[in-house]
Amino acid sequence: MVQDWLQKMHLGVVHFMLYPVIRDEGPIVESFERLAMDEMLNVIEVRRSEQPGMHERLHAIAEASGVRLGVGAQPGLLINKLSLNSPDETARRAAIDEVKKSIDAAYELGARICAALSGPAPEGEDEIKRQMDLLVDSCVELAKYSMDRAQEHDYVVWLSLEQFDDAIEKRCIIGPSTRAAELAERVRERVANFGLTIDLSHVPLLGEDATELVSLTMPYVIHVHVGNCLKENQEDLAYGDKHPRFGYPGGENDWPQLKEFLEILTYAGYFGKEVPTEKPIVTFEVAPIGDETPEQVWAGTKRTWLRAWSEVGVEESIG
Repeated sequence: MVQDWLQKMHLGVVHFMLYPVIRDEGPIVESFERLAMDEMLNVIEVRRSEQPGMHERLHAIAEASGVRLGVGAQPGLLINKLSLNSPDETARRAAIDEVKKSIDAAYELGARICAALSGPAPEGEDEIKRQMDLLVDSCVELAKYSMDRAQEHDYVVWLSLEQFDDAIEKRCIIGPSTRAAELAERVRERVANFGLTIDLSHVPLLGEDATELVSLTMPYVIHVHVGNCLKENQEDLAYGDKHPRFGYPGGENDWPQLKEFLEILTYAGYFGKEVPTEKPIVTFEVAPIGDETPEQVWAGTKRTWLRAWSEVGVEESIG
């Protein structure tokens, strides 16, 4: 049982979250190579880089070490405060252009998924409806852009929109699972290469039940993140959507919650779904807090995974 996840899925990690390289600076190559050497990993998710030759270097390391790549457009959107549902057309175009650059990076890196996020949720139902329409248009345009780029390649990069919290930190319009499913259904009516990323870290922040969240979104889920969050102590460095390690004091998720989430995903059919990637992906999104190091957090994450997976399907666990 201990390693039969290898038949069911690929495990991944968000490189720019584990290491302090979210702003396209720092030891990008060195830290990426360190993760690429870890045989437990099959996928490493990176942000696009504007450093000359960086995509080529990362792709070469990935090719030589046998890992796949994914691309996250979230850093560029968040750092620059860009929104795909902005009612300001100039601002919305800037967000679309930022994600297009990440789609371009995905093709350069050989990735199959480019993940993004929505902008903040507005006040009032009428404005939410208006901005949902804008978000649908943005996602359709981006998916079509990727399809056009695919003519130069033998594969298609899928756009995946990730759920975030709607009331605590990111305060995104997507957001609640009902709204995420609505978005995906509407976009899928117009394009095929679109899906959702769901994240165990965001389930407590959304105040939703994990079983219901997965049930509502599973028809459109193509990508899964797992991690932790802290939502009670606003004075803690990890408060909000900081992705502290599993078992962080006061946090919401440890191995029992990860185990339960894996069981929910299993029963919902995620590990048997047809997805854009070679196998369904479960990606760890964890970050050091305070004096913690990436290496310490990654070691703890792997131990959490081994404990959780060993207990999947076990009714009563020890300890």
